[in-house]
Amino acid sequence: MMPAMRMIFILTITLLTTTIPASAGELNLSVAASLKEVINELTAGYTAKHPATTFLKNFGASGTLAGQIENGAPADLFIAANNQWMDYLKDKKLVDGATEKNFAYNALVFAGTTTKKVSSINDLPKLDKIAIGSPKSVPAGEYAMAAITKAGIEEKLSGKLVMAKDVRECLMYAELGEVDGAFVYKTDARLAKKANVLFTVPQKLYPRVTYPMALTVKAAQNGEAKAFLTYLQGKEAKSVLGKFGFMLK
Repeated sequence: MMPAMRMIFILTITLLTTTIPASAGELNLSVAASLKEVINELTAGYTAKHPATTFLKNFGASGTLAGQIENGAPADLFIAANNQWMDYLKDKKLVDGATEKNFAYNALVFAGTTTKKVSSINDLPKLDKIAIGSPKSVPAGEYAMAAITKAGIEEKLSGKLVMAKDVRECLMYAELGEVDGAFVYKTDARLAKKANVLFTVPQKLYPRVTYPMALTVKAAQNGEAKAFLTYLQGKEAKSVLGKFGFMLK
């Protein structure tokens, strides 16, 4: 390459790398599926006030998200639907425990379109198909299995449980009538168009549904990530959570 051409090439590369910073203002969020509407509304509100910040959102089962983060998926903020998966990433030193806060709380209900009389968890053996999030990765499924076991009906439901990849898939199965009913969160049931809440699962049967949130270790020193975490603890976030039926205490 001729000296003049080489100089032009170097100057061009320098200009490109200095004027187009990669992923400037971009935050990666890994969030429990049941918070999809809340986070979509809050990120839209935040971007309206801070147009330089953009969001890449990944919604799914908390266990699946934790596995993705463990395997190197980009993430600045993790919001789980139970403490187990948050603790898992803290033990792996992938999230910063010092930034952890409780975002919200929820409750477990059973919703469906069945015409059979189902008014309590003890009526479930009457049904043929029941959707439940896979307990290995879906907190809603883990809460549901805890309730089923404590109610003493686990054996009676043998062969009747249909595993779903997350709580939203459970709701979809119930809405389509592919199952008689599904264990979902109270906030998910509010979004249903066909499935009705048949009963609320007694709180004494399962641990309280908690949504912990924390920055990843890589994002703990990121000013934009810290600012958004602070926003999620403010009045606007609490208002949106209440609008969608989440509990704050």
